[in-house]
Amino acid sequence: MLDEFASRLDVDTNSRKEYGDLVYLPSYSAECASATSSSTPRFLPYFCATALLEPFIVKFNSIGEAANALKGIQRSWAPYSFSNHRRQTLIQEKLPYIPLKPRNFPVKIPQSPMGFYTLLDEHTLLASASTSSCIPLGTLSFEEDHENPPSRAYLKIQEALTLFNHFFGEELPSKESLCFEAGACPGGWTYVLTLLGARVFAVDRSPLAPSLMENPLVTFSAHDAFTLKPSDVREALGGDPDWILSDVICYPERLLQWVKTWLESGIKFNMICTIKMQGGINWQAAEEFASLPNSRVVHLHYNKHELTFLMRNR
Repeated sequence: MLDEFASRLDVDTNSRKEYGDLVYLPSYSAECASATSSSTPRFLPYFCATALLEPFIVKFNSIGEAANALKGIQRSWAPYSFSNHRRQTLIQEKLPYIPLKPRNFPVKIPQSPMGFYTLLDEHTLLASASTSSCIPLGTLSFEEDHENPPSRAYLKIQEALTLFNHFFGEELPSKESLCFEAGACPGGWTYVLTLLGARVFAVDRSPLAPSLMENPLVTFSAHDAFTLKPSDVREALGGDPDWILSDVICYPERLLQWVKTWLESGIKFNMICTIKMQGGINWQAAEEFASLPNSRVVHLHYNKHELTFLMRNR
């Protein structure tokens, strides 16, 4: 994230203060960090899980006093603990309940504000009622299934679909949905889509896991997905795709051109793509994705050296 501040946002980070994974930049203005629900905040790092938009300091003498100070501002507060762990736990116990453990998919994220606070010492907390995420600490994690999915990529699509619903209000794929998935092998994303009841046209040079190859909801083609025309996909699905998804390993520029090809097709669809980075982060390419209408570029909890592109073209 510090590299992104310097390379993409041209922000001097020399004056920063670090509290565990929390970074405070005294000279950085957050007034430009706001965004509509369907656009990417242009002045927040993609690799920032959540930002404290209006931070303040509270001095307190007791645990109850700290909890009351927070409750007097708003209901929901997420604790970030890098020191004084026991004391922060006792404060959290006096605050209204919020879900902090891994969730079961599917899950809806409330639109209500989610505050952030952390203890700087035994009698000082840093907090912000206004943050850039409605998710506690901006981190969404799921209960893991270690037996059925063919790869851990299923966690990434679960998170992406959940955020898609949160940002755009679009319901998850269902029995009525037609999905085109590029780069589907071994089938982590396809697995989740079929659990939701959707029909999937899965394309990759290598086959999916045997259980998915035998799934009646899945049509598989051994092919370079990016060379298929929209008309080819329409023919395979028996209709226009409602969802277009890609986890293909390719340069961001090639993915962007593929996205634009679909936009030019006139078909209305939802899209989720992984922007894979080859070596260093291509910030210019990320900005080009983020500039497309009704889109978001995010760094998922389950992303590594990559970003995720979400777009509602309906």
